[in-house]
Amino acid sequence: MNNHATYLLAALASIGMLTVSPVFAAVDTPVSIWTDMKTYDHNSVITVQGKVANIRPGVDITIRVTNPLNNVVTVDQLKVNSDGTFQTTFNTSGLLWKLNGPYVIKATYGTQEVNNKVIVELTGEIPSVIQETACNENELNASGQCIPYSISGAMVTGARLSTGTTSLIIELDANNDGGTISLDLPRSVIDAKMGGTDDQFFVLVNGEEANFDETPSSGTRSLSIMFPAGTEEIEIIGTFVVPEFGTIAVMILAVAIISIIVVSARSRLNVLPKY
Repeated sequence: MNNHATYLLAALASIGMLTVSPVFAAVDTPVSIWTDMKTYDHNSVITVQGKVANIRPGVDITIRVTNPLNNVVTVDQLKVNSDGTFQTTFNTSGLLWKLNGPYVIKATYGTQEVNNKVIVELTGEIPSVIQETACNENELNASGQCIPYSISGAMVTGARLSTGTTSLIIELDANNDGGTISLDLPRSVIDAKMGGTDDQFFVLVNGEEANFDETPSSGTRSLSIMFPAGTEEIEIIGTFVVPEFGTIAVMILAVAIISIIVVSARSRLNVLPKY
């Protein structure tokens, strides 16, 4: 066989090898999430980071943590950075982190179908100072604070106070239309003040602004909020929750309300008919 034939066979063999060789293309995961470690004790800070493959303007990341009994420990909503990344932290020294075992940290971006999760393990001795606050059947246990309430058309699955957003966040399982929740909010736990006088709360139902009725008194502010079937979260935003943040919280709330008004105004303009 001459040299030309040898080179030709070698070339054909190379082409054949390239044709049948598998191609491993990088596939973007819609939502990626990870933590700085896999195991923590009951006095740790869990740093949660992640990234979304396709940014959706105006859509937040929801981080939900469940304990070994599949009970909700905490829920957080995060803005996605311009590069698609997000980050938050959780402190394991709270009342709701008292169990040893696996905790599931799930990230959901918009619809429930776009999600991912990571599992961390809590181990070690549980501090004796962690004691469950006993609330009555007609009271919410929100981060150790008991808040009287009544509800129809749904079941409360969890509640917590967020000092970062100066709000009370209530998790629901709502199956029926026409649901209503009524709460007697102690002013010592959560309130809305501006310049020493009562200011209006800001209420979100599944992230959308909602109307509500209020009856204030010297010690409480009673709210009645209606919600539709499928409601998963109600957030009541004030100017402070315990511990009080004072002026800084007022400034944060003002910026948040102004941002929401601007976004709402832009949304209304976008749906106006063009002639």
